[in-house]
Amino acid sequence: MVEEAAGKKLYDAAAKGDITTFQEVVEQDPYLLDEVSFARSRNLLHIGSMQGQVGIVEEVLKRNPQLARDLDSQKLSPLHIAATKGNIEIAKRLLSSAPEMCWSRDCQGMNPIHIAAMKGHVEILEELVRLDFFPAMERVHRGQTTLHLCVKHRQLRALQVLVETVGELVCAKDDDGETILHWAVRCKQVEIIRYLVENTKIIKQSTNSMGRTALGILKESRRDATYLEMRDLLDRRWLNLPIGALEFFNEMSEVIMVVVVLIATMAFQAAISPPGGVWQDNSSEHRAGEAIMASNHPKIYKNFVRANTVAFVSSLITIFLIATRLASEIPIFLSAVFYTMLMSLTSIAVSYGASITVITPAMEARSLGYVIKIVVAVTLSIFGSFLIGVSFSLLLTRWKIIKWFRHNFLRQRF
Repeated sequence: MVEEAAGKKLYDAAAKGDITTFQEVVEQDPYLLDEVSFARSRNLLHIGSMQGQVGIVEEVLKRNPQLARDLDSQKLSPLHIAATKGNIEIAKRLLSSAPEMCWSRDCQGMNPIHIAAMKGHVEILEELVRLDFFPAMERVHRGQTTLHLCVKHRQLRALQVLVETVGELVCAKDDDGETILHWAVRCKQVEIIRYLVENTKIIKQSTNSMGRTALGILKESRRDATYLEMRDLLDRRWLNLPIGALEFFNEMSEVIMVVVVLIATMAFQAAISPPGGVWQDNSSEHRAGEAIMASNHPKIYKNFVRANTVAFVSSLITIFLIATRLASEIPIFLSAVFYTMLMSLTSIAVSYGASITVITPAMEARSLGYVIKIVVAVTLSIFGSFLIGVSFSLLLTRWKIIKWFRHNFLRQRF
């Protein structure tokens, strides 16, 4: 009964920060500090940490630093509690006595770094990773990393601190194959998405176990006030690229590469072996190796050379942009790929028309203009239809935005 009353005094002194009473009780029974236990198997360090009593924590650690390693019924150490409460002074003192408790896991598999990240206690998080950043690499439920916890609990500042320390986890996936970008989209965290896209090496095209990218998850979600901003960040919409242009490019990049390589080969072959062949002898009007087409049809030859050169150069540019993956990373280069591919297709078609004109019997030179008109008309018709469809889609999207704005903003305002 006396021991129970003394334990009650110790508990009250620890909770209130009454160091004088605490010292008196401990001096009367020095062994009481080691033997006393409270609800959920907690010791005095648990109580002092929970109540934020720095003085009590110091007194307990002076007498028995081993208590910093004790776990309660939920496997929480005093350091877990300090990380939960965000008390940096208590955390520092506990770390000085038992630094290995950074690795200790509670019944939910979380260590103090996980908890500090989840709660957004940046000072404690910085102190913990400064001492030992390896516990930050530990995964929790369903293979989620510390960065996943930051995103799920909307802790941007904690995320930034951890990225500076364990940046290699940025692209890590959980057991469902989802990166922190997938989770940022699910949780509609615009600022976190902006930070990840602009300041890290996050792979936006990374897919989860269901084959969905972050953009794919966004398109399946309900469209609210943050939808357009998130889509802009994920799909580079600020350059007015068609919706899904990046996904289309990633799927079709191999096909595009084959096409432009073929065009470059055709253009090169046409340059060294022009239609009609080359002169085999020298004369006052020509030299051996010169194109016969240049002498017999000079105007058509000039147009042929121009179109063939444009097709060759634009194909090389497209090959370079795809091979170096610049188009996947920089939006302006993605736009350039589509335009240079269109240019190479149109140019090789004009080059074909010029070739047909000079090698077909009884076809006059003036008919080249007719052939070019047909080629250009067909090309413009195909791509014009595509552009009209895209433009209509953009107009429809803007109309939906205006309609949403009127319905959700103006009605509430007026």
